[in-house]
Amino acid sequence: MSQKAFASHADLEVKQVSFTQLSPHAWAYTAEGDPNTGIVVGDDAVMVIDTQATPAMAQDVIRRIREVTDKPIKYVVLTHYHAVRVLGASAYKPEHVIASHDTLDLIRERGEQDKASEIGRFPRLFNNVESVPPGLTWPTLSFTGKMTLWLGKLEVQLLQLGRGHTKGDTVVWLPQDKVLFSGDLVEFDATPYAGDAYFSDWPQTLQNLAALKPEKLVPGRGAALQTSEQVRAGLEGTRAFVSELYASVKAGVAAGRELNAVYRETIDALRPKYGKWVIFDHCMPFDVTRAFDEAGGLRDPRIWTAERDVAMWKALEG
Repeated sequence: MSQKAFASHADLEVKQVSFTQLSPHAWAYTAEGDPNTGIVVGDDAVMVIDTQATPAMAQDVIRRIREVTDKPIKYVVLTHYHAVRVLGASAYKPEHVIASHDTLDLIRERGEQDKASEIGRFPRLFNNVESVPPGLTWPTLSFTGKMTLWLGKLEVQLLQLGRGHTKGDTVVWLPQDKVLFSGDLVEFDATPYAGDAYFSDWPQTLQNLAALKPEKLVPGRGAALQTSEQVRAGLEGTRAFVSELYASVKAGVAAGRELNAVYRETIDALRPKYGKWVIFDHCMPFDVTRAFDEAGGLRDPRIWTAERDVAMWKALEG
């Protein structure tokens, strides 16, 4: 049997960008399931939350920002360490790049491998990859648990509410506006990537997000959620996918089945409900492989490399 190409390598369609105002201070830059960017406009400065994958791609975000404000972009916040979220940071020329200390640890530990892995997996998402400066994107400020910034009179909270998508996940919360930027802890009509996840923790972390009672939410992928009902649907959809996938994999591991069999069973179980979500076929091999490791007792995710990606894909889809 010939090897099936990475699902993302067949994903060549350019997505339609939307730039949506959610509150007096919050905007969402979304693109039909491609990675989202959040924008906060305070009294005296702008904050960008997740940067796009390359400086060239970030220029379109900057153009949209300049349509609504001429205030300086002082802060870039990284919700986590994945290359598709951070490599555009240099375009904004921020005073500070902020991440959780756990995210900084992950950049130190596996940033180079992750960069090579992601660019190899997702060529379209790294448009003009040659515009990325050499090296990694390094935070200039890191925090543990909570950091509060004031953009004039606007309170902006950076919060670690638990592990899920990665161990370093950060959300950005505007308590005055009741707007939450979740990063990839929440997706909407898009498949959660869970190759670096903590399946046992993720559902509780989503409950911790829900406890903030956000009225609007910008997910990592998918449309901005603009009503309390949509926010609930985004949180519940993500929780259901993560929980159902992990339950299927745990059952396979408990029965002593090999990864390939567990993968087939899990993809068959989840496809009827989630198969139409963006990047389902791309994410499932990574998600099941990580869940198999965690169910087998490997608490922390193994490092993905370009070589490991190819070997995994060949084993599961070849």
